[in-house]
Amino acid sequence: MSDKCKKVYITTPIYYVNDVPHIGHAYTTIIADTLARYSRLVGHIDDVFFLTGTDEHGQKIEQAAKARGKSPQEYADEISGRFKELWDEFEISYDKFIRTTDEDHMRGVQKAFEVMYNNGDIYKDVYRGHYCVSCETFFPETQLIDNEFCPECGRSTTMVEEESYFFRLSKYQDKLLEWYENNPECILPKSKRNEVINFVKNGLEDLSITRTSFDWGVKLPESINDPKHVMYVWLDALMNYVTALGYGNDEKLMDFWPAKVHLIGKDILRFHAIYWPAFLMSLGLELPKHIAAHGWWTRNGEKMSKSKGNVVNPKEISDAYGLENFRYFMLREVPFGQDGDFSQKALIDRINSDLGNDLGNLLNRIIGMSGKYFDFNVKSDGVKTYHSTELEEVESILSNIEEYLYEIQTNRYLEELWKTLRIANKAIDTGMPWAKMKEGKEDEAMATIALVANILAKVAVLLHPFMPKTTQKIASAIGFEINTESYNKIIKNNELLGDFKIEKIPPLFPRIEEQQLLETSTQKSETVKEEKKVKMEENKKQNENESGANLITIDQFFQTQLKVGTVVEAEEVPKSKKLLKLQVDLGEEKPRQIIAGIKEWYSPEDLKGTQVCVVANLKPAKLMGMLSEGMLLAAKDDDGLCLIRPEKSRKPGSSIG
Repeated sequence: MSDKCKKVYITTPIYYVNDVPHIGHAYTTIIADTLARYSRLVGHIDDVFFLTGTDEHGQKIEQAAKARGKSPQEYADEISGRFKELWDEFEISYDKFIRTTDEDHMRGVQKAFEVMYNNGDIYKDVYRGHYCVSCETFFPETQLIDNEFCPECGRSTTMVEEESYFFRLSKYQDKLLEWYENNPECILPKSKRNEVINFVKNGLEDLSITRTSFDWGVKLPESINDPKHVMYVWLDALMNYVTALGYGNDEKLMDFWPAKVHLIGKDILRFHAIYWPAFLMSLGLELPKHIAAHGWWTRNGEKMSKSKGNVVNPKEISDAYGLENFRYFMLREVPFGQDGDFSQKALIDRINSDLGNDLGNLLNRIIGMSGKYFDFNVKSDGVKTYHSTELEEVESILSNIEEYLYEIQTNRYLEELWKTLRIANKAIDTGMPWAKMKEGKEDEAMATIALVANILAKVAVLLHPFMPKTTQKIASAIGFEINTESYNKIIKNNELLGDFKIEKIPPLFPRIEEQQLLETSTQKSETVKEEKKVKMEENKKQNENESGANLITIDQFFQTQLKVGTVVEAEEVPKSKKLLKLQVDLGEEKPRQIIAGIKEWYSPEDLKGTQVCVVANLKPAKLMGMLSEGMLLAAKDDDGLCLIRPEKSRKPGSSIG
C-alpha cells in the first residue's frame, strides 16, 4: 500500500433515507467493497473494517414520515431496510451497517458534543442569517450574491433569528490549511483539494450545530441541560465514522482509526473536508488518510431526474446484465472524480469487448488448445525459455498497479490489467501453437499456452476484488484458488503455476446482441409512487377544505398574458447551480432575457431552438443582479420539473388561452 498502516478502515457515506438506492449509491458502495476485498486479499483479512449505513435524522425525514402517517422511526426503518437489503443482494462485504438511530451511535454523538463543549469549541448564541425558502438552507452573508440573493438559485433570501449552539469552525481555519498543505493526497482527486483550499482561504464562519424548530434528532447530552435543542444533522451524521468503532461507548475497535478512505459524492465534499476534520481536531483524534469524492452519473448524456423517468435502478440493471458485469462497467467506464454517463449501449460494449473478446475469448482459446494438443495438461517449465520478454512486460505493468487502486483510480487499474491481456493475445497470434504443433515443436506450443494461462491467473487474482465470482470460475478452469496465498505466490513473488490441469467451462460472457431493458422504462421506485399517492390525497383534502376560496374570475385570468416563445440563446449563470440565462424570441423587436431556475433539469443545449410558454406581462425582476423579463411555465411535483411546451411549433409571440 501507498502508506504502510496495518489496519485498513474504509467507509461509504451514510445514505440519507429520503429515497431508495439509486446508481450513485451503488457506485460508491461498489468502489468501497472493491477496496475492502482487495485489502483482505493482500493479507489484511483480520485488519479490514468496511462501514456503510444510513442517515436517518432531520426535519425532512420528520416531514416525510408525517405525510405518510408514520412515525419518523417507522419511516426510517422502512427505507434503511431497502438499502441493507440491496447491499446484501449485491453481496457487499461490509463489516457493519450503521444507522444514526442506533442507541450506541447517539450516545457517541452526545459524548463528542460534550467533549467539544468542554474544550470551549461550542458556545450558545442566536443565529442571525439569511434563509432561502426555495433551497431550505441558511447562508452566511459572505456567500450571498449582492448581499441579498441566494448563491444556489438566485432568489431573494429572508433574514431569520433562532437560538443555536455554534461550533468554533473559524478557530480551525489555519490548522485546516496546514493539513491540506502537508497532506497532498488527503483529498482525492487532487483537483478537488484546490477547490476546498480556496473555499477555506476565503474565511470560515462559526457553524450553527443545533436546531429548535424540529424534534427528530439527537438530543444534547444531559450535562448541557437544554432539551429543546437537537443536533444539526451533519454533526450527527459525520460522527458515524467513529461511533461505528465504539467512540463514546466501549471503543474496542478504535484502533482502526484513522480511516484509510472516506468515499463520498462530490456534493458533500465540503462537509467531509472542512467540518469533519475540524470536529476531529477538536476531539483530539487523528485525521483520515484520504477523502475521495466521485462525480455524478448521467444517463445517455442527460442529468438523471425522476421527472424524465431516466433514473437508473441498479437492481434492474444487475438483474438484466449480471451483477459482476455491472460492477466492472461502473469501475472501468469513468475516471474517478469525473461525471460518468450510463447507457445500455456503453454497458453492452464493455461486456462484449472488454469481458467477452479480451478476457473470455482468451480463456476459451487456452481451454480449446490445451484440450486439443495436450489433453488439458499444462506445464510451465518452458515459459521462461521461450517467453521471458512477455513475462518481463507483464511483471513491469503489474509492479505498480496497486497505487492506482488506493488513489481510487479504478479505471486506470483496470486499463493496466487489460494491457497484460493484450500481451497474452498477441503471444498466441505470433507464437501460433497450432503451427508449432505441425512443425513438431511441442515444447514451444506448450510454452505459449502456459504463458497465457499464467497471465490469466495473474489477471484473475488482481480482478478478483472487482468480479469475485467470475474470477473464481477462471481460477477453477486454470486449476488454482484465489486467496492470500496465491496472491503472494503469483503476484508478489511472480512465481509460475507449475504443472496444472485445465478444466473446460462454459463461456463466461455470452455475447449480448440487444438491449435488455426498454429505454422508455421510468424505473421509478415504490417510494416515489407512494409519495405521489400521499400528495394527491393532501391536494384533494386541501381543495375540499378551501371550497372555492382561491377561485378567480375569467377577467382575472385574461389579465395574464401567456405567449409562445422560441429560445434563441441559452447559457449557464456563473456561480449558480440552478439558474440558466435565456434569450427568448416572443415576436418582439428583440428577444427577452429570462432567468430561469431550471438548470437541474435542463442544459443550455437542451433548450436552444426549442419553444416554451412564457408569462409575458410579469413585472421584471432581478435575479443575481440580472434582469429577468418573464417567467417560463412549468409543471413541478415530487419527481422534479418539466417545461410546458406547445404540442406543435407556433409563431413566436402567439397567444396562449
